[in-house]
Formats: sequence, structure tokens, C-alpha cells
Amino acid sequence: MVARINTVAFQGIEVLDIDVQVQMSGGIVAFTVVGLPDKAVGESRERVRAALHALGLALPAKRITVNLAPADVLKEGSHFDLPIALALLTVMGVLPDLEMSRYCALGELALDGALTPVAGVLPAAINALAHDRGLICPEACGGEAAWAGEGLDVLAPATLLALINHFRGQQVLTRPRPRIQESAAAPLDLRDVKGNETAKRALEVAAAGSHNLLMIGPPGSGKSMLAARLPGLLPPLDPAEALEVSMIHSVAGLLEGGKLLRQRPYRSPHQSASLPALVGGGSRAKPGEISLAHKGVLFLDELPEFPRGTLEALRQPLETGKAVVSRVNHHVTYPARVQLIAAMNPCRCGHLDDPSLACARAPKCAADYQSKISGPLFDRIDLHIDVPAVSPADLSLPPPAEGSAEVAARVALARAVQAERYAGFGPFPEGLAVRTNAEADGELLEKAAAPDQPGRALLTEAAERLKLSARGYHRVMRVARTLADLDGGGGVGRPHIAEALGYRRIAPGR
Repeated sequence: MVARINTVAFQGIEVLDIDVQVQMSGGIVAFTVVGLPDKAVGESRERVRAALHALGLALPAKRITVNLAPADVLKEGSHFDLPIALALLTVMGVLPDLEMSRYCALGELALDGALTPVAGVLPAAINALAHDRGLICPEACGGEAAWAGEGLDVLAPATLLALINHFRGQQVLTRPRPRIQESAAAPLDLRDVKGNETAKRALEVAAAGSHNLLMIGPPGSGKSMLAARLPGLLPPLDPAEALEVSMIHSVAGLLEGGKLLRQRPYRSPHQSASLPALVGGGSRAKPGEISLAHKGVLFLDELPEFPRGTLEALRQPLETGKAVVSRVNHHVTYPARVQLIAAMNPCRCGHLDDPSLACARAPKCAADYQSKISGPLFDRIDLHIDVPAVSPADLSLPPPAEGSAEVAARVALARAVQAERYAGFGPFPEGLAVRTNAEADGELLEKAAAPDQPGRALLTEAAERLKLSARGYHRVMRVARTLADLDGGGGVGRPHIAEALGYRRIAPGR
């Protein structure tokens, strides 16, 4: 007899259907797992054996073969424990064969038969609903699976015994309730920042249009402080975005208690982060920081201190909104539509513009330091601002009257204008919907951000004098469109173009 249980494997956030087949036959006693399993899957034999022993069940003295089909797909992760155990219980006659065929199962088994959380439950639940199946997962992941839809039959037992009792009619498992992750603390307030009104204005523009921002200034000028207050200016994720972002975090195993994200992610990796940690990769092609910050903020402090190769790997994701991890026999693609916020000192010592503190190697020190950032990466950043040191007079002033709440209200209005505008240009292909000005490109950008005649003349003249690339030209148009949206959503005029050009900076070495 052969028993079959449905489960899944993951390539990025793509879900692949896996058929777990278990056969018991005569011959030499053995327990073999085939079908290209990795070490974690191979070790499931011992976890399953111990979990069944904890229930008072012993495996028959037969040859047991577990096949994970299709056999040419690498099977990774500990979530194959539960489907293998259920297939064994089915072939032993403990569980009904017809009932089990209606479910997709994933979960890790503890030695005492408890079910422990695994990654990827949310995309697995969505896949199960699309195939008209139910889902069996650990209790800790039940709230995550419930978000797939009301029509999905979800069983989330705490132990393998509870699941057996449910199918034998001795216990009833209730459907878990979906849960949302609450913010741990109130966001930091922009009212804490004194002085640097130009930087605050640029931060508001960046938040309104989801633009990339680079802040250059001496140590202690408030660059990191400003970046940390950006999440308080951004609107919360809408339901579609929350599901998309939570799927990435689910695959990475970062959804705490199965609760979906509601706030936009804010990731701030250290300068020592490797290329796989930032872009994605590793032995299992896990999502990197740029994908974990999808629809949110990726803050890179002390930008030139990151390895050159790591920074250059950001070029494609920043342009396309996707991070592609290449392997010998397949490619894994993760969404990576992020808002990059970067901060750096003007030189290694950081005091280039202060004659009393600047080093003797200026200006060569500054040129060498800033040249660590390549022109192409520099060109992909929409807003470049200088953040000067805050004077003691500014520090002694009372807190400003306007804080994050007032700025966030203007940002929300500007984003609402953008969402309404681009919805009128739809429908867009699946996964390519445009919601903010930073995502507009090509013909869509020309329709949305075409300036009036004086604005067009100024932009053309500036592009010639500043030697703007085509990418830089279009990024000026995007920023100008956001400035017009902050002014009420009218047309793009010469003042908007002029302010947008003020945020462009000639790349080092040019």
C-alpha cells in the first residue's frame, strides 16, 4: 500500500506542490527518504520515529520508503516532518486515507509529538486555497494561515495526538483566528529634531513619493535621527501590501506568533553585512535585507563603509524592484521595492566643511571617501541633501511646533492623490501595480509628471548644464511630481522642477 500526503516546497515566495509518498513492504528493515532531500529532511526520520514512539506507536518491522515527488526538486527545511508522519499513520491505518488527501500539511515535529512553528505557512495556505485544499499546520502558525481566506479549512493542532483525535472524532479542532502584529512602541517623533529644516523638508518629500534619499553631513548632525523618524511619516500597509510583505517574512521565518505585519518594515543592517545578507542568498537562497524591507525602508548608515561589491549589487534591485538570486539549476526572485535611505560623512573624519576640524588631506580625503560610491548607484538616488551640524543656538530652542503627525497627514494626502491618479491609468499586470511616483516609469511617467512649458524649458536646460543622465532626468520629474502632489495635486510647474533640481548632486569624480 502507498499513502500520499500533499505538502509544499519553496523557491523564493513561489510555492511548489510536493507529493509525499510512503510505502511499506517486506524485506530488510529500513527507513529511507528519497527525492533529493537536504540534511534537515533526511533527519526527519528520527524525529518522526521519536514522535510516534511518544504516542505509544511503533513503526512496523518493514522496509519503509518515503518518496518526495517530483524527485528533481531540492527539498529543504524541517516542515516535511508532519506530512511524512501523517503518510506513515495513513499507511498504518491510524488515519483515514480519503480525509487526508483533502489537506496540505507542513510542520516540524518535536520528540514528544508537539508541533513546532515552521516558515512559509502563509504562502502555503494561499496555495492550498487556490487548489481547493485544506491546510494542516502547527498551532503557532494558525493565525498566519487564517489570513489566506475564510474559505480555507485550517487545522492548527498543538500536538500530533490532537490531530489524530480530531480525525478519529474524539476531539474537535476549531479554526484559528487571524492576528495582526501590533507595533511594539510608538514611532519616534520628528518634533525631537531641532534645526535642519531643509533636511526635514527633503524627508517629507521622500516619504510622500517613496523616493530614495542620501544625507551627507558631519557626525552628530542628525542624519540617523532623521532616518529613524521616517517610519512615523509613512502610512500603514494596505491589506494587499500587508499580505505581500508578510509572505516574504513568512518564508524567512520572521512572522512572530503568526501575526501579519501592519506597519511598513524598517531595516537597518550593519556595515559588515555580506552580499547574501543584504541582497539575498546563502545555502537556501533566503531573502536579504532589501527584500525584508519590501514596501518599507532600507536604511544604510555610513554608506561608504559597506563593501563595494555589496553596494554595487543593490543597483538592479533598486531599479527593477526585484532581487534575483541565481543558482546552478534555478533562479529565485524576491520582491524588493524599497525606499533606500542612506547616510554618510563628507570625508573619513567627517569635518570637511569645518576649517577648525578638517584634516590636512582635504579635499583629496573627501574625493577618495566619496568615490567609494559609484556614479551609477549615486544616480539611482532621487534626493541628495547636505545636513550641516546643528548649532548650539538651535539646540537651546524649544521643540518645534510641527511634529510627525502633521507631516504624516500631508504625506497621506499626497499618497492618496498618487493612488487615485495611477488607478486611473490601470489596470496593471499582476504584481506591477503603481501606487507612488517613485514607481512610475516610461510613458506612464510622461503622462503623470509632464511639466508645463516653463518647467520643461528649465529641465532641459538644467539637464544639459548638469550633464544629467536619462535616469537622472526622469528622477527629477518624479520628485517634481511629488512636490506638486504635496501642493495639492495640480500640474508640475517651474517651481517644482527648480526645487527637484536642487535635490540633485553631481556624482563624485564628475
